[in-house]
Amino acid sequence: SMEMIDLSRLEPQGTLNHTSKGNQLKWENDDIWYKADYTGYEGFAEYVISHLLKYTNLNEDEYVLYEPEQIKYKRQIYNGVRSRTFIDDDWQIITLERLFKNVYNESLTSVLWHMSDVKERLEFLVNTVKNITGLNNFGEYICRLFTIDAFFLNEDRHMHNIAVLMNGKGEYNYCPVFDNGAGLLSDTTMDYPMGQDIYQMIPEVKSKSISQDFDEQLDMAENLYGQEMHFLFTKKNVSDIVNSADIYPQEVRQRVELIIYNQMNKYQYLFR
Repeated sequence: SMEMIDLSRLEPQGTLNHTSKGNQLKWENDDIWYKADYTGYEGFAEYVISHLLKYTNLNEDEYVLYEPEQIKYKRQIYNGVRSRTFIDDDWQIITLERLFKNVYNESLTSVLWHMSDVKERLEFLVNTVKNITGLNNFGEYICRLFTIDAFFLNEDRHMHNIAVLMNGKGEYNYCPVFDNGAGLLSDTTMDYPMGQDIYQMIPEVKSKSISQDFDEQLDMAENLYGQEMHFLFTKKNVSDIVNSADIYPQEVRQRVELIIYNQMNKYQYLFR
């Protein structure tokens, strides 16, 4: 049932963004991006999360949709995902870390983590980005991101993985939500091996944006900028999406399904 793309003739891209998980293989071909799994099932996480985002109040241009793909590269076959490129020639992605560095010649990460409390970090972050870019709803944008991260347990949303779009005229826009591959306990190589108890591992997952606690940063963002993210998917939607990616083993699909059910139970208030 699965097509396979052979990317052997292409050079992998230099990583699009700094990731704390090392150098995942990525390619661009005919306006389509391909990413190979590197630490576990991150392509599966990317696919499942993006398809569940269809069942939220986000518009379809506010997130990137991923499809499962087997990728042949030289002698190896990888599981992974493909997605359409979401920027045209005049626009580029600029991470908040780089944005801040360009203007203030300092590291945003170290400035934030030198502040003692989460409220101060969040207000500084949002106000700084507003001042540089003129994106006045950035607080609401961050709140949505923190909602997605808390629900899907994305442990890799540091300042190199939150971005805005910038064009040649120096205008800015919001970046669609992408790069959720570190969610859903996808790192089976190091942190969350297969066969372990997910209910023990879930509370161990740490966020990386403005707090190590997903709920602390989400509560603060909701208090300051309002709760405006709604989830509309059902257990059946979850099961259908998870089980349609049959390039991934049954045990992976089952594990992800149970993680999401657990999160649905925890975050009932997000469902309308």
